[in-house]
Amino acid sequence: MNLVLRHVLTRQSLRLCDKIAYNNVPKQIAITSKCPIIQYRKYSEQGTETRKLPQLMEFPPIMWPSFIKYVKNWMFSNFIIRPYFDQEFSLNEFIEASKHAVQIVSGALQNSDFKTLEGLVDKDAINALKTAVSQLSVSQRQWLAIEKEDIFYAFPYQVGVIFDDSDKRWVEITMCYHVLRGLKNMKESGDMPPITLGAQPQYQDNIFILNYRFIREFTKGVEDSWWVNIVNHFQPHMLIKKM
Repeated sequence: MNLVLRHVLTRQSLRLCDKIAYNNVPKQIAITSKCPIIQYRKYSEQGTETRKLPQLMEFPPIMWPSFIKYVKNWMFSNFIIRPYFDQEFSLNEFIEASKHAVQIVSGALQNSDFKTLEGLVDKDAINALKTAVSQLSVSQRQWLAIEKEDIFYAFPYQVGVIFDDSDKRWVEITMCYHVLRGLKNMKESGDMPPITLGAQPQYQDNIFILNYRFIREFTKGVEDSWWVNIVNHFQPHMLIKKM
């Protein structure tokens, strides 16, 4: 599996950054009323929780592109990264290759297969993810794995170049993926979802948004690979309800 990832992302060795902070799960307010109707509502809310996937990491959720950032991303890619860092760099190729990384990392998380993440994910981050995944129910864990063919929209939200005082330099790319679970099977059966699927209740529980941030060192003389230092999965309709 590691060889496949290294093939699609040049010299890939994905790692998640350490010292990731997580929010504590908020405590639910107890319902003390003896009214049977209230008790029924409490049961219904518990059923809703089983269909809700909490965010994996504390990171501001990204859902849509920014026009200003789109212009900056194009400039960084064509006027800095390609001429000075990597002449073969293509943002479009990176987007497609990054989907393979999403599939491998998310699949390992669903199966709690942290052994597979060794060498791809930082040790401290693996420990943090173990804690996060252990707090999910069995049904919630089933939401984690993402097939790359189920990604129907992907874009780089932000491309950045980082320098420090010792002339070290990195490129950081924050990606956003819109996912409809089961889209691959729909395509194969010819049963394509409507354009307005986001507003259709029957699709809402299967729509997910993923934020992954990739980083790679491009310091002269350093042979590095792309790492992942942010992994976040969430359901947009649940996020909107909180607003």
